[in-house]
Amino acid sequence: MKAEEPIAKILSAEAARRIADGTHDDPFAVLGPHRVGTATWLIVHDPGAERLVAETPTGTVELKPLLQVPTVFHGALPDASAYRLHGYAKGRDWSYDDPYRFGPVIGEMDEYLIGEGTHRRLWTVLGAHVITHEGVAGTHFAVWAPNARRVSVVGDFNWWDGRRHVMRRRGASGVWEIFIPDVGEGARYKYRIVGPDGTVQPLKADPVGFGAEHPPETASVVRDISGYGWHDNPWMAERAGRNSRNAPISIYEVHLGSWKRRHEDGGRSLSYREAASELVDYVFDMGFTHIEFLPLSEHPFDGSWGYQPVGLYAPTVRHGPPHEFRDLVEAAHEKGIGIVLDWVPGHFPADAHGLARFDGTALYEHADPREGYHPDWNTLIYNYGRSEVANYIISNALYWLEEYHVDGLRVDAVASMLYRDYSRREGEWIPNVHGGRENLEAIALLQRMNAIVYGEVDGIMTAAEESTSFPGVSRPVDTGGLGFGYKWNMGWMNDTLDYVGREPVHRRYHHHQMTFGLQYAFSENFILPVSHDEVVHGKGSMLGRMPGNERDRFANLRAYYGYMWGHPGKKLLFMGSEFAQPEEWSHDGELNWDAAARPAHAGVQRLIRDLNTLYRAHPALHVKDCESDGFEWIEANAAVESVFAWIRRGGPDDPPVAVICNFTPVERRDWRCGLPLPGRWREALNTDAGIYGGDNRGNMGGVIATDLPMHGQPASAPVTLPPLSTVILAFEA
Repeated sequence: MKAEEPIAKILSAEAARRIADGTHDDPFAVLGPHRVGTATWLIVHDPGAERLVAETPTGTVELKPLLQVPTVFHGALPDASAYRLHGYAKGRDWSYDDPYRFGPVIGEMDEYLIGEGTHRRLWTVLGAHVITHEGVAGTHFAVWAPNARRVSVVGDFNWWDGRRHVMRRRGASGVWEIFIPDVGEGARYKYRIVGPDGTVQPLKADPVGFGAEHPPETASVVRDISGYGWHDNPWMAERAGRNSRNAPISIYEVHLGSWKRRHEDGGRSLSYREAASELVDYVFDMGFTHIEFLPLSEHPFDGSWGYQPVGLYAPTVRHGPPHEFRDLVEAAHEKGIGIVLDWVPGHFPADAHGLARFDGTALYEHADPREGYHPDWNTLIYNYGRSEVANYIISNALYWLEEYHVDGLRVDAVASMLYRDYSRREGEWIPNVHGGRENLEAIALLQRMNAIVYGEVDGIMTAAEESTSFPGVSRPVDTGGLGFGYKWNMGWMNDTLDYVGREPVHRRYHHHQMTFGLQYAFSENFILPVSHDEVVHGKGSMLGRMPGNERDRFANLRAYYGYMWGHPGKKLLFMGSEFAQPEEWSHDGELNWDAAARPAHAGVQRLIRDLNTLYRAHPALHVKDCESDGFEWIEANAAVESVFAWIRRGGPDDPPVAVICNFTPVERRDWRCGLPLPGRWREALNTDAGIYGGDNRGNMGGVIATDLPMHGQPASAPVTLPPLSTVILAFEA
């Protein structure tokens, strides 16, 4: 380049070389149009062009290559209006809009809020957005990488060449952005990031990407998530009542990849749209009120069941694109069914294309493995104390609730977040600022998340999988609680499954396992979970956990389900358990639907359907699930008989319900049961009924209570308790 050339005033030879090899830290200062005096000079980098022409409204301009750097072209434009570039090389040609002629997209307020870590709807700014900018259609890319020296977007549209679309740094916010014309829906992309020490990182997927390739491929995919026409206003208007503490909530937990498969199509999983018909119709028929999906955020490894997500903002493409997931949600809402997603803010995998050392530093995670590494799962822990990271997580919660009309989030592995010494030996963890084991930053994050989502989105619910006795998990934040709507009752689950898995002759010595849960049943808003974790890793199926011969195993399971549905607390049951699948669950296959058609299994399935119907129909069974005055023991101490009996109550005008369980294989005729009212008590359900696979032993439709006190109650009735059964009596008059 000769010094007398006008272009030398704005482009040095060194700057041109750095542009050409992709090492210039601020290409927007060099490329694009520049006003110099009365002239507009254009500088373009096109590594594939031998000849480059700028087409303007008033004519074309032949751009000259620099002598020393021939992939950098320049020329004077006749005016400062829009132009389009046309390249030629080796008998081919192409045209495109120059991304370096466009101004920024992100506004100053967005930039400020991102830098401050208070941008609640981060996904509206970061990620890949299909937009029209300055009259041209394309995609705006934005990513947070504050310690990066350079960031480029690479993809099919630029031959994965990191020299072509180096992004614009947005001040101190740490955000990089670029608008690339002509890129749209379906384009594959990643970020090429140069760390602060000059090291090029592995190509990174978009942390706020809305789509991804099918695993094992790892690129992000541009998805236009705007413009979905929701028609679920009736559901949205009433869902607060459907999610409330006094509502019947019976959740069907689903791993969508293995619920059912298309064997005629290579054994693939159902698509979102197929599930919108088949799964939703099945759940509606079974009487469940909600579907809870194991995580649907994009994840690289099928065997993680979604619990090691890389794409927190991307519904997994295994079942279809984002709009089709919305079709599934809307179909559920049309049937009056809520959708809950398992959500994983507790850890993330260290896959090279993910968040690990995203910008060449420990950005999302802690640098010290004593704070930032999960030994149980070989994963990394978010740095909850960093405001931008906390904002990323909380914004993701809002994203699923707002963009996909999801009705609730079940937060996975909360205990691992709450304690710094979770699953660690002495010396492997760092105490908090007070010297304690509590993770104060994680606690603050969960409180803030709950306060924000409940404040911003009407009618939703959050639930915590929390396996310790941490206080106030489902208590309001302003009273010192974590602010969740519900907590999984892991203690109840462990105790009762241990009890019912024992031979009946031994149960008298473990009677307390079925009653102890009532000591704390109302300390939280509890969900009673029989989840996927109880039918994997050698634990067997629910049916397989039951003792005895085949007939006794079915009877045990039916009695346990009756006990569960009669017990205070919302209900959750993992798929396949509703028809007593004989095998342990495997994510690689599908449920054993052939077994579901066999009489004994079909009987259990009908029992669950009827239990859900009963639970919804009787306010006494759900209105005070979370309140102590809705429960009263009739008999809690009949250990030798292994009998349990209690009263459930709803509002003042709701008829009470009595639940009586016999966990021995001995029929007990004329077992006198104390009851709060004299009169007829209808046998609303008996798990020994023939339609469920039992022997039809029972009470001929009901019993008559007389004024004979028993069990501290003013009335009583003789009740027949079939072997291994639960009998539910509803007061009539």
